[in-house]
Amino acid sequence: MGLPVGNHGTDKMDSAAALVGDAELAHWVRRFADARVLVLGDVMLDRYVSGSASRLSPEAPIPVLRPTARRATLGGAANVALNIATLGGQAALVGVIGDDAEGAELTSLLGSSGIVSHLVVAPSRQTTVKTRFMSGTHQLLRLDEESTAQLDAATGDLVLAAFADALAVADIVVLSDYAKGVLSDAVLSGALERAKALGKILIADPKRLDFAAYRGATVLTPNEHEVRQATQIDAAEDGEAARAGQCVMERTGCQAVVVTRSARGLTLVRHDAPVLHLSTRAREVADVSGAGDTLVAALAIALGAGAALPEAAMLANVTAGISVGKPGTATVSQEELLGVLHLEDLIATDRKIVERAEATQRSAAWRAQGRRVGFANGCFDLIHPGHVRLLREARARCDRLIVALNTDASVQRLKGPTRPLQNETARATVMASLAPVDLVVLFDEDTPLELINALRPDVLVKGADYSIDQVVGADLVQSWGGQVLLVELQAGHSTTGTIRRMAKELQ
Repeated sequence: MGLPVGNHGTDKMDSAAALVGDAELAHWVRRFADARVLVLGDVMLDRYVSGSASRLSPEAPIPVLRPTARRATLGGAANVALNIATLGGQAALVGVIGDDAEGAELTSLLGSSGIVSHLVVAPSRQTTVKTRFMSGTHQLLRLDEESTAQLDAATGDLVLAAFADALAVADIVVLSDYAKGVLSDAVLSGALERAKALGKILIADPKRLDFAAYRGATVLTPNEHEVRQATQIDAAEDGEAARAGQCVMERTGCQAVVVTRSARGLTLVRHDAPVLHLSTRAREVADVSGAGDTLVAALAIALGAGAALPEAAMLANVTAGISVGKPGTATVSQEELLGVLHLEDLIATDRKIVERAEATQRSAAWRAQGRRVGFANGCFDLIHPGHVRLLREARARCDRLIVALNTDASVQRLKGPTRPLQNETARATVMASLAPVDLVVLFDEDTPLELINALRPDVLVKGADYSIDQVVGADLVQSWGGQVLLVELQAGHSTTGTIRRMAKELQ
């Protein structure tokens, strides 16, 4: 199947604006649900043990970690598939796990992911597990438990059979090679042959030193280190990255090469088309773990949705930029991607208005980066100087401030049928426009207790007309070492008082 490369005629594109705008890219994001992507490769279980490391061991010059949290997530090829599903595409996964507890845990995670799973159980192998020990955003140690031997012939045949079954309903194929042995010589060549026979676009994320093994792939996506090892060309500079990509195309016969270059963005090299250099769209970097998986997933799903290769590369670049702003192996949602592309009402609110799930994720990311997260809540029906003072003082005590607004239904239950005066969209837009506010989230319950428990703020803010024992969630926040801040109210300013004065003037 021919790869859509686009027909942009400039010799070099230094920014996304030189191609198409964000609004045009958003068109393809909205079609992600049409993409059917099959991922074959090394599936892993990524574990994180997080805590504090404030002293050195008396036994050796190493830090002592006191764990406070543990979590597990899908890694490797499974993370590629998870990114596809989270971005809104249809993801299928073929891989190998061991007949062990870790394999069962990975299978359980896949069961709730929306991924169509075709895992082969190999009793003679162990499930690949990477355990990262973290203090804040710093990785102290990584423990790899794995087998890197190539699959035996019988297991390889089972993998290819599962791949053939899933291939029939796929638009795009991704080979996610982590050099753990699943993409053995037989499996790799067999997958390439089957995909080519059916005219499928195939993206290979390579790990082998000899890229010729991927001959038959449509696109290769090596990073700077991998392409340097394969071609002996240092791809740090634009010209060298382009030369390395050209060398890979000549050796493999592929139609295009995407060289991912970390903080320098990516370089797209194609036959008979201008080289495209895209600068990174990352705003802040918390962790690069899994960013390559995110980029490959976004590239695949964009091509599956019908985008030309330059636009698909642009979307992949933006998506990877979001991913590196999150701690650990992370995924990017379709809503997040649309937000960064400055769509619709997110333009006016600077993407501050988010759903509960994203607010929880953002709060966790900020806390993992060592930032103090503040939380304030209320109806905020008519913003007055008292509100401004409360928010300003709250922001002075934290690094990021989240404001939770009662929905219209919640306000009516609390204040009566004549309230709110402004609907929740208007109130959220006004709140998001205020400088002290970093995030706005709506809640429909009568109290924000459930939301506080999900966001786990370090600072809980309320007006001084409450006592601490009256503040909803105060005991929760204090239980994890947080602070309850009571801000003195500004005399003469309240929403109820303002409404009463307006009513008198109208009489």
